[in-house]
Amino acid sequence: MNLSLDLIHALSRLCGIIQGYRDAFGQWQETPAETQWLILRAMGLTVDTDEDLLREIRKRQERDWKRFIDPVRVISVNAQPFSVPLSLPLEEGDEASLRLSWKLMDEKGRCCISSAQAGATTISDQAKIDERRFIRLEIPCQPREADSWPIGYYTLLVSCTGKGLELTGKARIIITPDACYIPPSIEKKRIWGLSLNLYSLSSEGNWGIGDLSDLAGTVRAVAEAGGSFVGINPLHCIANSCPSGISPYSPISRIYRNWIYLDIGKVPDVAESAEAQRLMASAPFMRKLEELKAKKLIDYPGVASMKAKVLRLGFSHFLHKHLLPQSPRGREFEEYISGEGDTLKVHATFMALSLQLGKDWRLWPVEYHDPSGNKVAKFREGRKEDLLFFMYAQWLMDSQLREVSEEARALGMPIGIYNDLAIGSVPGGSDAWMAQDILAGGVDVGAPPDDFSREGQNWGFPPAIPERLRDSGYDYLIRTLRENMQYGGAIRIDHALGIFRLFWIPHGVPSSGGAYVEYPSEEIMRIIALESVRNRTIVIGEDLGTIGDNVREALSRFMMLSYRLLYFERDYPEPSFSAPGRYPEMALCSVTTHDLPTLYGYWRGRDIETRKNMDLYTDEETRLRDISVRERDKALLIGALRAEGLFREEAAMPEEMNLELFIAVYAYLSRSGCKLLSVNLDDAIGTLDQQNLPGQTDLYPCWLQKTPLSLEQILTGPWIPALSSAMEAAGRSFMKR
Repeated sequence: MNLSLDLIHALSRLCGIIQGYRDAFGQWQETPAETQWLILRAMGLTVDTDEDLLREIRKRQERDWKRFIDPVRVISVNAQPFSVPLSLPLEEGDEASLRLSWKLMDEKGRCCISSAQAGATTISDQAKIDERRFIRLEIPCQPREADSWPIGYYTLLVSCTGKGLELTGKARIIITPDACYIPPSIEKKRIWGLSLNLYSLSSEGNWGIGDLSDLAGTVRAVAEAGGSFVGINPLHCIANSCPSGISPYSPISRIYRNWIYLDIGKVPDVAESAEAQRLMASAPFMRKLEELKAKKLIDYPGVASMKAKVLRLGFSHFLHKHLLPQSPRGREFEEYISGEGDTLKVHATFMALSLQLGKDWRLWPVEYHDPSGNKVAKFREGRKEDLLFFMYAQWLMDSQLREVSEEARALGMPIGIYNDLAIGSVPGGSDAWMAQDILAGGVDVGAPPDDFSREGQNWGFPPAIPERLRDSGYDYLIRTLRENMQYGGAIRIDHALGIFRLFWIPHGVPSSGGAYVEYPSEEIMRIIALESVRNRTIVIGEDLGTIGDNVREALSRFMMLSYRLLYFERDYPEPSFSAPGRYPEMALCSVTTHDLPTLYGYWRGRDIETRKNMDLYTDEETRLRDISVRERDKALLIGALRAEGLFREEAAMPEEMNLELFIAVYAYLSRSGCKLLSVNLDDAIGTLDQQNLPGQTDLYPCWLQKTPLSLEQILTGPWIPALSSAMEAAGRSFMKR
C-alpha cells in the first residue's frame, strides 16, 4: 500500500475510526493503517491515491459549510427554544438581498410555525473556502402559544433567495425526552419474570416449535405466580434453513418477524377454509406433524413448510372472502399495510423474490439488486398475490403478538413481554437489500479477542455507516426500534456497546485485526429514549464485557438498565461473587444467557465436557485449569449463599444441581437492589446444554434444542410455585396469588 500514512490516519479520524483500543487483557492494540484503509473503502470512500485521500479529507472538513442545512437535528425537549443553522455562499454586503422562509410541520403534516423574513438574521460565523465566502445563519424555532413542542418527529422546510442564490432544504427535527421510560408502578418496587427461548418449547398444541399460543400460556402462568414479565428470544425474520438460517441473532430482517411462530390453528381464515381443514385432517399431514413434534431437535425447514402450506390455503380463503369483497377483516388488513408503508412492501417483495432467485440478494441477477428498479417493479406488478401473502403473514404475526401483549396487560403485569433486539442482520437479507445506501460492504461486525473467544468473533453482518445513517435522518434505526418495542413492556438491546462503537472486521482480515468505529451515541440514545417513552417500553442495554465505565454512565444517564449476570459479578481482582447489596439498582440481573452454560450445566461442567468432546481445547493443561477454576467457583458460590443464610453451614456442596440449590441461587439474586430479576427457564427445569455455543454451528446444535419437558409439564410442575414463593419472600411478587 503505497499511500501516505498521515493522510490515512487523518481521514480515519474524521470518519470515526478509532486509532487503537485496550483489549480484554489490558494490552493496547494499535489499529493497522491497512485496516483503516480497508474500512474507509467499506464506507464507500475513494482512497486509491494520496490525491483521493486529500479530496475526501477536504470534503469532510468543508461539509458543514457547503451543505445548506444539516439533514437531521436531535434536540432535548428541555432545550427549547432552539435554532437551526444554515450555511450560505454569500459575498460581503449581499446580506440585505436575502429572503428566508421556513415552515415546521409535525408527523401528521400540520404546520407548527411558518415564518419569513427579509435580510439576514445575525451572522453567527463565517469562513472562506476556495476563495468563496460562506456565512452561517440561525433560524429561530420557538412555539408561539406554548413553552415547547412535545417530543416527536418534525420536518423543517427552508427556502432562501438572494443575489445569485436560490436554495431549498429539508431537515428532520427530532425532539426527545432525556430518559427512557420507567413504569410508575415499579419506580419503588423490584420485580421478577421468566425468560425462555420460545422456539424451544414443546407443547401438545404446537407443531414442533414453540409458538405464540405457548407464549400466551406462559404469560398466564407467570402472572398467576406474581411475575411481571416473560422474556423471549428475538422474533426477527430468519431464513428457517439449516445450518446458517436459524439463529435469531442473524436475521434476514430485524424489522419484520418470523411467522413460524404463528399458531396456525388460531388463524380465523384457516378455520374458515374447507381446503385447509381437509389438509390438516389428512393422514399424511397428521403423520408428518407427529414426526416433527417427536424429533429431538427442531426441524425449522419442516415446520416452516407445513405451516406455509396451510397458511397459503388460509390466505386464499381470506383473499376471496374478505379482501376482494372488502369485509371489515379485509379493511383491517389494508389499514395495516397502509400503516407499514413502503417498508413492508419492500420486505414482501424480497420474500417473494427469494423464492424464485434464492435467499441472498447479492447472488441475484444484477437487475434485481435495486429495490426501486424497473425489473423489481415489473416483478412486483406480476406477483401481487405473492406479495400480499407475505404481508398477510406479517399482519397475522402482528395480530397474535398484540393479543398476547393485551392479555398480559389485562392480567396486570407491569411489563408483559420482554423482547430482545439483535445487533444486526445478515448481508444477504431483506434489511440489507432495502438499506444498501446505509450499510457498509466488504466488512463484518464482531468482537476482538477476550477470555471466551481467544481468536475474536466475527458475527457476519454489515454495520451501518455512521454518517450515512445520520444523513438519512435515522429512518432505519427508528423503524427497527419502533417495530421491536411495539408490543413489549421491555426490550434488551444486544451488545449495547454498538450504540457507541462497533468493531469492524474487513473481509480477509482475521477477527483480531479489526478496528472500532465510533457512532453518534448521544443522538442514538435520544432516539431510543423517544421510542421508549412513546411505546412505554423499558430499555435494558446488554453491557457485558470490556465496555468501559463511560458507556455504563451514559446508559445510566438515559435510564437504560444495566445487564448483570451472576457468573460475571465478582469482587475483582478477587474471584469471589459480589454480595447482593453490591448490584446496582438500575439493572436487570440473572444467572446466565443463551451463550453461556445453564445453571445445571455449569454445576456439572457440561460446557467443559462439550468443548473437550469437540476438540476445542488446544491442550490438556487448559482443560484441567478450567475444571479447577469451576470447582473453585462452585465453592465460592456456596460460600456466598451461606453468607446470606441461604445454604446450611453444615451441608456439603451438592455434587449435582437440584431444585433447592437452584431456588437458593435465584433467592440470592432476588435480594439485590436490581429493579428486574430474570429467571431462565432452562435453569429452572434442569436443562444441561446451553442453547448456543458461539462460533460452533457446524459442531454443536445451536438454536435447535427443545426443552426436555413439555410446556404442560413445566407449568404444572414444582418450579414456578417454588419460584413464586421465593420471589414473594423477597418482596418481588407484583400480584397476590
